[in-house]
Order: sequence, then C-alpha cells, then structure tokens
Amino acid sequence: MKKIAIVTDSNSGISQEEAKLLGCYVVPMPFIIKEEIFFEGVSLSFDKFYEIQTGGTKVTTSQPNINEIVELWENLLKDFDEVVHIPMSSGLSQSCETAMTFSEEFKGKVQVVNNRRISITQKSSVLDAIRLAKEGCSAAEIKQWLEETGLDSSIYIMVDTLKYLKQGGRITPAAAAIGTVLNIKPVLQIQGGKLDQYAKVLNVKTAKMKMIDALKKDLESRFAGLVKEGKMRISVAHTKNEENAKAFAEELKLNFPSIPVEYTDSLSMSVATHIGPKSLACGCYRVY
Repeated sequence: MKKIAIVTDSNSGISQEEAKLLGCYVVPMPFIIKEEIFFEGVSLSFDKFYEIQTGGTKVTTSQPNINEIVELWENLLKDFDEVVHIPMSSGLSQSCETAMTFSEEFKGKVQVVNNRRISITQKSSVLDAIRLAKEGCSAAEIKQWLEETGLDSSIYIMVDTLKYLKQGGRITPAAAAIGTVLNIKPVLQIQGGKLDQYAKVLNVKTAKMKMIDALKKDLESRFAGLVKEGKMRISVAHTKNEENAKAFAEELKLNFPSIPVEYTDSLSMSVATHIGPKSLACGCYRVY
C-alpha cells in the first residue's frame, strides 16, 4: 500500500497543532500588516490578529509562496510515495490553479484537488482524504472522489459588520454606509466556491433563523438522499464569537436531531480578514 501525504492550507481551519494529531500538513496562509508578512498560526496568533484588526490596522491576505509549497512536496516525497494537496477553492483564490500548474512537474505523484470548498467544508475534505488514504486509495483516486463530491456542501455566514466587506471591495462604500445606519447584518452563502449574498437581516436571532431555514432547504432537497444514507454532517464556526457559536450549535442539534452537529471553533484568519469579528457560520457537507 502506498504512503500518501495529505496537505492543505490554513483556510481549512486546521491548526498546526491539530495537523500533527491528524497526521497531515498545513501550509500557513500569509498576511500583510504594515508591509510586513505574517503567517497564520506560526507568527500570527488569533488573539494578535483580532487585536490588530479591531485596532484599525488594515490586514490583507496573500497567496502562499508556490516555491515553498513545491519544496514541501519535494521533502514529503522523500518519505511518502504520493501527495494529495487540498487548497482553498479555485473560485476564491488563484492559489489552487497555481498549485495545479506546478504539480504537473511531479508526473502524477502530486495530486492537487479542486473540490471548491473552504473552511469547515474544506476541513471535512481533508478528513475524508485521510480516511481514504488509510483504506489504501491512491492519490489520484482520492482526488477523483473529493472532486466528484465537492459540491455536496453549503456554508452560510452571518456577518456582524459591513466594515470589512467594504474594505475588501465586496460591497460599495454607499451600500456599507446605508447598511451600517440600518444595522443590517447580511447572511452570505458559499456554494461551489462562490461567495454570494443570501439574505439581509436586522439582528442575530433572525440571522440564525435564516441560516437554519437555509440548511433545512438544502438537507430536504439537494441532499435528501445523502441524509437518508447518513452521509451528511453539520458544523458551526465563528470569528471571535465563541459563546454565541456554541449556543447556535445547540440550536442546530435541536433542529436536526438525526444529523451529527459539530462545533469546529474559529474560522480561519483569511475568512476573518474579509468578514471581521463576531460572525457566525454553519455548513452542511457530505462525508466519506
């Protein structure tokens, strides 16, 4: 049986410490703060990140250095037969496409997966890849399964403030100003690697109801067959909003008693850069 190394990036929400426990490898995403580069979970902690962000200093994201990723692959192939690399969705970043191009030099030994996921659904893909590797699947077989099932997922995110969406150019300054005056909290959705607006609400309670309704629609229509097979899971995450996220997880357990609900802690810093603190997120996804 071939030895397969599973690689992802910190957009998955998997920390360096958790990666060691899982037996996978995480490429830390880079951030630019006052022209200095920091790396998620390596030289930049969550506490420091939110301190800088809420203090008014602009934080911008950057793509991982492809040369460093290639070097990681080369080092892993000294001990492993093949590598499966699971970056964030190609719909949200060019890093996936870049990695795919450079992987061609490895003549099939490095398989870059584009299963159009990020965050809690991307983490699920990593866990599935680990299971498939333990069962003896090749890197190409793991890539094929992850890409075929990648769209069996949805994410919904309540954003507490429009400030960071405005900074990232996701909404116009005028829309942000109006929304701030009206105290609008948008609910966003990520499906197929695209970030879109799902609803506009005026408070957290209504936002949670909207997200629960959205999950119900997905699970009762698109994913009804997978629910019957016991193949769907729900996760909750947040950006510096732990207490509300844990309470939301309990609400979801009551609404979906037949589906396992997991509390997965913080969204990645890359996601938090664009939506800011005090957000709530939930997602449903197919598992192996």
